[in-house]
Amino acid sequence: MLASISLSGTLGILALTTTLQLNGQPLTVPARISLAQLVDRLGYTGKRIAVECNGEIVPRSRYGETTLADGDQLEIVVAVGGG
Repeated sequence: MLASISLSGTLGILALTTTLQLNGQPLTVPARISLAQLVDRLGYTGKRIAVECNGEIVPRSRYGETTLADGDQLEIVVAVGGG
């Protein structure tokens, strides 16, 4: 979704959403969402997960500072216990 805004007499475009690829499927999320916010929205907070963004593993300590952008390719794997 796009919205038009006026900046000093010029027309700018502000993206309100962005589209990612999550485990091979398109996912539309709010623009400028952090990886930590996405993990929370998906219900993975507190779970043992591994996240790859554009081919790079993202350490859990960097989820909050990792801002997702349009077209980012994410893979999220959930660890499952059991025997």
